[in-house]
Amino acid sequence: MSYSVGQVAGFAGVTVRTLHHYDDIGLLAPGGRSHAGHRRYSDADLDRLQRILFYRELGFTLEEVAALLDDPDADPRAHLRRQHELLTARIERLRSMAAAVEQAMEARRMGINLTPEERFEVFGDKDPERYAEEAERRWGGTDMYAESQRRAARYTKDDWKRMHAEVDDWSARYDALMAAGEPPTGEAAMDLAEEHRQHIRTWFYECSHDFHRNLAGMYVSDERFKAFYDSVRPGLAEHLREAIEANAAHRTRA
Repeated sequence: MSYSVGQVAGFAGVTVRTLHHYDDIGLLAPGGRSHAGHRRYSDADLDRLQRILFYRELGFTLEEVAALLDDPDADPRAHLRRQHELLTARIERLRSMAAAVEQAMEARRMGINLTPEERFEVFGDKDPERYAEEAERRWGGTDMYAESQRRAARYTKDDWKRMHAEVDDWSARYDALMAAGEPPTGEAAMDLAEEHRQHIRTWFYECSHDFHRNLAGMYVSDERFKAFYDSVRPGLAEHLREAIEANAAHRTRA
């Protein structure tokens, strides 16, 4: 079985021009030619193309890809092991990036666009804007961060005061809930966890239950956010994390 350059381009999601270039530089020379002299690719050629595209996706240059594929000491199993190692490393990097994006957007949720005088009037000595510069520098290009920015830019001082009053009211009720010994998996705690999620959706960006779970993990793992919640009541960050987990499981199951 052999395939034309157009068929291979369709299979692999690349252009015919790319395949011609790979042939010209000796990276992927088709195994045969038609009677008319047209390129014909074998199954072995397709296997090589798959490896090329894999390494390219991971950011290797064409020269580096050629060196990897033409290593005389590497067998197919070695290539698979190498690909598995690289893919695992990339997955971990993407997970780290996702966690950082979540952290940046939660920082923006706490941020404000006010003058120093207005900021002090609204937030007193609790100024979450200290996170904003880092968040914008690292993750300002994400869609959800942009949505949070768009909404926040429209808010007046009165809007921020109203939002902050909601946070204070929620915090007081959560403090009272913990003082009463309510478990994080109880209905009262789950209701406050859901209210927390709806607050984010109302004021800043769409927050699914899965995304809320990710934020909950950050409230415990990131010392800055842990300190923010534990300043309301020691242990609140961990209690809230468990309540968010329970609420998400309850509402997505319902």
